[in-house]
Amino acid sequence: MNLVDKRGLGTGLGIAVLACALLPLVLPPYWIYLAISAVISAVIMQSFGVIVGRAGVMSLCQMSFAAIGAWVMLRLNVADAPGGFYLWLLLGGLAAVPVGVAIGLPALRIRGVNLAVVTFGFAVSTDIVLNVNPFPGSADLTMLERPAPFGTDGGYFVFTVIVFTVLAVVLGIIGRTRLGLSWYELRHSERSAAAHGVSVARSKLAAFAISAFVAGIGGGLLVGQLSLVVPQNFAMGQSLALFAVAIMIGPHHPEGAVLGGIFGAVMATIMEKISLPQDFGGVLFGAGALLALRSGLSQTDLTRMRKRERDARKILKAAEEAPAADADEPPLPAPAPRPAGDGAPVLAVQGLTVRFGEVVALDAVDLTVPEGAVVGLIGPNGAGKSTFIAAVSGFVAGYGGTVELAGRRLDGLGPSRRAALGLRRTFQTTAIAPELSLYDYLTIGSGRRLPRPEADELLEFFGCPPGQVPVSIVDAGTRRLLDVAAAIAARPKVALLDEPAAGQSAAESLRLARRLAAVPARFGVSVLLVEHDMELVQATCEQVTVLDFGHVIASGPTGRVLEDPAVRAAYLGAADVPAS
Repeated sequence: MNLVDKRGLGTGLGIAVLACALLPLVLPPYWIYLAISAVISAVIMQSFGVIVGRAGVMSLCQMSFAAIGAWVMLRLNVADAPGGFYLWLLLGGLAAVPVGVAIGLPALRIRGVNLAVVTFGFAVSTDIVLNVNPFPGSADLTMLERPAPFGTDGGYFVFTVIVFTVLAVVLGIIGRTRLGLSWYELRHSERSAAAHGVSVARSKLAAFAISAFVAGIGGGLLVGQLSLVVPQNFAMGQSLALFAVAIMIGPHHPEGAVLGGIFGAVMATIMEKISLPQDFGGVLFGAGALLALRSGLSQTDLTRMRKRERDARKILKAAEEAPAADADEPPLPAPAPRPAGDGAPVLAVQGLTVRFGEVVALDAVDLTVPEGAVVGLIGPNGAGKSTFIAAVSGFVAGYGGTVELAGRRLDGLGPSRRAALGLRRTFQTTAIAPELSLYDYLTIGSGRRLPRPEADELLEFFGCPPGQVPVSIVDAGTRRLLDVAAAIAARPKVALLDEPAAGQSAAESLRLARRLAAVPARFGVSVLLVEHDMELVQATCEQVTVLDFGHVIASGPTGRVLEDPAVRAAYLGAADVPAS
């Protein structure tokens, strides 16, 4: 947990303690009632924080999950089930989990507005069902009693704050795990997440399940406040309004959830006090949500990011001002020299054929990456290099031929499974969540929380800034280096690097060449490099395969291949290669 998160959590806990101690003593009964409503809304906002704020899924049915928690609470109360209020509250939250998973299943195939329509459809269906089938106890007015220590409104306010705080701490802990960090990556690029070995399906369903549980807890708390509830308490309009607040404020941080809860509970009263129409509040939320969607970040995200950027710039300034022991870059270990193709094949691709309709993108391509080697894949634009990387890493299904990694057939496996088995890749265009720090991104890429010394060594090796620096302040070239570092951090058998030198200056490209050449010896990772920079290829690769219109036109030791007349004619041009 970084310093900003610790400060935010500490501040939130301090405010919670003060609120529990002081508000019931100083507020009149009506405002205590509103305070309870605000905390319950903040709990439900935390469910939006998981699914909308972290995972970036447009879910419009969170109040439907809350209704499930409320229904279970009342049903257990009517049945006088054992366990009492606390157990019923927990069971209400758990009852919403399988429904959340079921609603999350369409998210594995659709996303964006289409998924929003599906979740809104569930909210509409829940409205219909609840209006036809009243909540248990409504007919005979069987009321739910609060537990004895929290029977008064003041006491129940304290209880709701305790529940909110516990959920905030637990969600904060989950947020620092690889699962929680993977939600941020899913929001920006599902392909990148899969390439890092993240199961997109499992991660999405976990987000739906956890958010449904939290919403179910919120619904149970609402029953405790009102003793009985009606369908209007969970109307689909409530989900829409809270979704707008979630987009605008960012309830995946505790302070954002609190602000969202206050707005949701108190806005109607404020509008009435200042003689403004109730619909005006909806207009304000809608406008704020549109601005947040346009920027891609909520207000709490922006505030936190600016604070982290200020702290990071101080760190970078101190590092720049620190006296260097040696102005020259320390030498990097080079791989042991050997004849090309000396290692046992760790990646073997045979007869790889990819068709898109009538277009043959790859035609029976063979390529081998020996263990401990850096192998190049070059060719003009449109030659099929990116298609090759996509097919080998599992992002293109239905190809012909075979792909073997360390003797194991990978055909039929998805990209996340291939990544987990030791085949990692980078992309030409990086899509890294700006909220993450460099340490966070290495955690996602490596599949574990790296020890700080190991992470620092890796970042320093690839010329990246210190790990606590947020991604938002590093340039595009550094993000590409970070992407390579994250792929290598997993210690895969093979790393497929797609144009890592893009955005680098000539000097930076040469430094990158030295680093890539040292990767097999230092990290035990073989490399397949796709690159247009011929100086980098010559300085790094022992072997090169050349593609042209999906066909292999040359393959072998780098020097010999680059002198091949067919290669010169198809791609390089005689003037582009220094005379040997």
